Amino acid sequence: MSDSNPAPSLYASREPVFPKKVSGKFRNLKWVIMAVTLGIYYLVPWIRWDRGPSLPDQAVLLDLANRRFYFFWIEIWPHEFYFVAGLLIMAGLGLFLFTSALGRVWCGYACPQTVWTDLYILVERWIEGDRNARLRLHHQKKLDLRKVRLRATKWTVWLLIGLATGGAWVFYFADAPTLLVDLITGNAHPVAYTTMAVLTATTFFFGGFAREQICIYACPWPRIQAAMMDEDTLVVGYREWRGEPRGKLRKAKPEVAEAPQGDCIDCMACVNVCPVGIDIRDGQQMECITCALCIDACDDVMAKIGKPRGLIDYMAVSDETDGRAGQPARNIWKHILRPRTIMYTAMWTLVGVGLVFALFIRADIELTVAPVRNPTFVTLSDGSIRNTYDVRLRNKHGEQRQFQLSVTGDPALRMEIEGAEKTTVSVDANVAHLQRVYVISPKGSAPSTQDATPFRIWVEDDADGERAYKDTTFTGKGN
Repeated sequence: MSDSNPAPSLYASREPVFPKKVSGKFRNLKWVIMAVTLGIYYLVPWIRWDRGPSLPDQAVLLDLANRRFYFFWIEIWPHEFYFVAGLLIMAGLGLFLFTSALGRVWCGYACPQTVWTDLYILVERWIEGDRNARLRLHHQKKLDLRKVRLRATKWTVWLLIGLATGGAWVFYFADAPTLLVDLITGNAHPVAYTTMAVLTATTFFFGGFAREQICIYACPWPRIQAAMMDEDTLVVGYREWRGEPRGKLRKAKPEVAEAPQGDCIDCMACVNVCPVGIDIRDGQQMECITCALCIDACDDVMAKIGKPRGLIDYMAVSDETDGRAGQPARNIWKHILRPRTIMYTAMWTLVGVGLVFALFIRADIELTVAPVRNPTFVTLSDGSIRNTYDVRLRNKHGEQRQFQLSVTGDPALRMEIEGAEKTTVSVDANVAHLQRVYVISPKGSAPSTQDATPFRIWVEDDADGERAYKDTTFTGKGN
């Protein structure tokens, strides 16, 4: 028998979130962080740093063509990638630390998705008006000239922001002024245009349309953050014992006995300002990014109706018992300074100190030695035995230097440079020079593939006397 009543749909289409404008200390903090982070992102490629005539003068540059990473006075070579790995480890530990102390505070204040979404919402508010005006425009079925004009203006500004975002990114990988001219004149590499197009489209879509959906569905952090949190983690919460039972604000009438009412007047201010569209009064939710805008909105309402602030506030689960008993919450530092956060801080500091130490002890000249084992050794016509080595010299100075090569460890060994009469090698500034050298054992040494004589290859900078060495072995020198 067929059912005349079709099954109800279990799918509900997304309702866009239109956060209401709010002011307060947390909103002001978000403005400051947004201005600082965007300022750093857009302006850093244009900062100049003089490294000498043969090196780029861009302060921060990821020079992939020459396999270098420049950060002001610091230069990272490919074999020093452990510095980048260390910074990534510090970033991860920092994320663990802040999450264990303050919940998803990174997501609420400094995450690129949050920062650009805030910027896009700001543009939307400037053009279309505050929350109610944007809601009316969204629900307006008729596509009149005003709606077309507002949407076209908003999307154009969004697109320009996305273009600036993609453009700023590619400026980190080439000289910014030169690349800008090439981009405008059409002479830039296709990779630059492709990268800009992809980043422009993703910024436009993520910040303008996807918004909170990226935080809720695409980002994995909401699903793993619980491992970093415990009952002492400070998160944004609603003091239910103080706010309930909620109800509309009413004037007290002494002659009429009324049921007790909590401080929450159900004004929905906390919901209307939420960028992810949740109701914090329903308790902790995965969608909450801990932006604290609901705190600003609720505090503003409490001040207007003469109630104490803090109905919605940063709090820990461990404070609930004291809160219900009317006792003050524990000092904030007792929540932050606890074994978990101290451990993360110690690990973060240890990695940071290690990186700084490694940065300051690294030499300005380095060498690697690779014996050429095909053949293992050669017996020359005069009876002497020769081993061949490929020596790679790295000159990290900003100028050309002369390096003197020598051997120690066995007085009988001597060195020759391929194609040169002297053992001096000229290395250009900031390059790795590959030089083939020969180490020769004198006549009379019987060849033996089972006998390996250790010795040391030295390199000395003629300009300042700085030295470096590498240990290796000589094969074929008998007793």
